[in-house]
Amino acid sequence: MSRIVIVSLKPSRRLVLLTATLAVSLAVVAQQSSSSSSSSASDTPTISNTQTQNTQQNGANPALRPRAAQIEEGGAAVTLETSEPLFDVGAALNACGYDADLDKSAPVRAEVRADLNAALAASETARASRDALCAYIASHHLNDAGLNVGQYVSLALYLSPPPSLTPNLDETELPPQATQVVNVLPFLRTFAAEVNLHYIWLHHHPEYEALQARVHDAMVQAILSTNIYLHQPVSSYDGRRFLVLLEPMLSPSLTNARVYGTDYIIVMSPSNAAGVPVPIGEIRHIYLHYVIEPMVYSRGTAMERIQPMLRGVQDAPLEFFYKSDVVALMTECLIKAVEAHMYVIDSPAPEKPKSKERVDADRYAALKALYDSENSLARLKLVDTDEAQGWVLTGYFYQTLTLMEHNGDGLRDEIAPMIYGMDVDRERRHAEEVVFVKTVPADPLRPNTAPRKIEGMDLAELDLMKGKSDEASDIAEKTLADPKGDHARAQYILARIDLMSGDPEKAMEGFQQTLTLSKDPRTMAWSHIYLGRLYDSMNPPDRDHALAEYKLAEAVRDSQPDTKKAAEAGLAKPFALPLRAKHPAPDDDKDFDPTGKAEKDSYQPPAPK
Repeated sequence: MSRIVIVSLKPSRRLVLLTATLAVSLAVVAQQSSSSSSSSASDTPTISNTQTQNTQQNGANPALRPRAAQIEEGGAAVTLETSEPLFDVGAALNACGYDADLDKSAPVRAEVRADLNAALAASETARASRDALCAYIASHHLNDAGLNVGQYVSLALYLSPPPSLTPNLDETELPPQATQVVNVLPFLRTFAAEVNLHYIWLHHHPEYEALQARVHDAMVQAILSTNIYLHQPVSSYDGRRFLVLLEPMLSPSLTNARVYGTDYIIVMSPSNAAGVPVPIGEIRHIYLHYVIEPMVYSRGTAMERIQPMLRGVQDAPLEFFYKSDVVALMTECLIKAVEAHMYVIDSPAPEKPKSKERVDADRYAALKALYDSENSLARLKLVDTDEAQGWVLTGYFYQTLTLMEHNGDGLRDEIAPMIYGMDVDRERRHAEEVVFVKTVPADPLRPNTAPRKIEGMDLAELDLMKGKSDEASDIAEKTLADPKGDHARAQYILARIDLMSGDPEKAMEGFQQTLTLSKDPRTMAWSHIYLGRLYDSMNPPDRDHALAEYKLAEAVRDSQPDTKKAAEAGLAKPFALPLRAKHPAPDDDKDFDPTGKAEKDSYQPPAPK
């Protein structure tokens, strides 16, 4: 496990406590909250069964619970890390055709894929191990992309470092998602050894550390501002952890968050965007779960009286989980309210003047008042949006948090009055009056992915399959004209269109051009296969060049069986164009009667009524 360097960037110091940084900045807040933190025995975390796995069966002692991504005791409670087992799993998925949001990923993802392709092209045993691994992954494919990747992420969180890659607990204690794919491990170990995946990890580890450094400051600021707002004291590792794992080999648009026992884990994939490459708002959201859930669930005796609130959200576009668990609903609403209070508009805040002139002070006061007013309006609008999505208690908690701000107390002191002082009937009537929207954004703790929109070169492929070669050609030409377009795939499609149009010489030139542009194994393999077939179809055939192309296709092929089958068929015997069945031309004049007698005789008038 690799952790971000917080203070020193020396290679010999890979672990510096994030908590220490926070604790120094929050010394005053911690002193203000010391009395509440020392007397909060009732706040012992009792996480909901619907959000966690393997908690009750191991008792209340965190040390006895299954732990994901082990770290040493006495370390940081909040960490930003990378994980080699997670990298191995991500690399395996990519080798088996996982291309989701490849064009939006950090550049290191394409570099790792290129290294994997080179290792596979150099070794037949590596390709065989890849094929076995991919066959297993294909047989355990789930239609929902989020759940499909999520099952492997869940497993990776419990794996020991390579080369063993074994679960660090009994198989019966693994999360349900992970148990579905645990038998992938023998295939993964063999694949990792054959392609020397550990070396690839070490080679690209500096790039991983650079991504961590880009996330670090923004994450620290988000955690700091949240703790300051909530008057939340920060302590060292006490059995509970908030862990952010970066893994660029996965889709940057999919966030995997987990609550396992007392571990709150969020797996994120950096994008190729400038600035902070991950959505810090999602990190803050899961961190708020980490901070607030123990406070809410420790007040379990108050939840029965709040149960009627569920009747007010039955028509809301929420998951059944929130419509059936009032504690989960209330917790999410409280988190939404905190996020609304901390929301800041994009416009920069006015800068306080350095001069002491009255006119400058008055001007600053006016600008500051306008800025604060715009923030207040934006926050209220956000509360309305949240309630329209089904989070009907957001407004109530927003108001009570406003009182907390005025009183100067922290959430730990105010959480009990918020819950026990709620007028449930009033809030239920309010919920029944809310006009709900149709859809809500995905919850990182329960990821689901919308159907992928087919566009760009994927749309061109679909048009070509449907025989719409003109439409496919237009898309490919536009892609070639775009400096940032996928020129390799565009050239590959145009070469196939030339082949279908009966221009083998132009097609051969197009496939050769594709090979100079592409690094994708499937595109390269099929370009070699098409070239081999073109050499076989020459008059006279050029079998030597054809064999060379089929062998290259066999070496660079992807994990799909059709590629291997086509390359092996070309090596076994020369490609021959399919023969069309010969049918005699129809004789339209065969039964023609110039007199029209037969037609007259065949006419039967309708019977009289």
